[in-house]
Amino acid sequence: MAEVKEIARTAGTLVLAQGGVVRGLTNWGNFLLTKPVKKNQTRYDSGHHFIMRFDASPTVQRLVQKTVAIDPRMIRCGVVKMGGSLRDIVHVPGRVDWRGRKMGTDDVLGAFGRH
Repeated sequence: MAEVKEIARTAGTLVLAQGGVVRGLTNWGNFLLTKPVKKNQTRYDSGHHFIMRFDASPTVQRLVQKTVAIDPRMIRCGVVKMGGSLRDIVHVPGRVDWRGRKMGTDDVLGAFGRH
């Protein structure tokens, strides 16, 4: 768990240092990946997932994604655009809770994996 916190802290610090805003961090915990993933000559069947919602310029988004992706503890990462302007995302909550509720096609998720 300490490694997951460190990765999230690194990503959040990059966003804040470049003038962005971290809107929320949701820890989904450990569970099976949809399919086995091989990275750095290791096969992973499960991972620790978390979502960090943040607002930042496209340049900062790429920087965060590249920085997190090169971390050897990270299996996979992604950045999802939630809207084109502040008006589009002002009502999007910082927390993403998917357990215990049915997901619709309009739900947008980004997950980070960790073995």
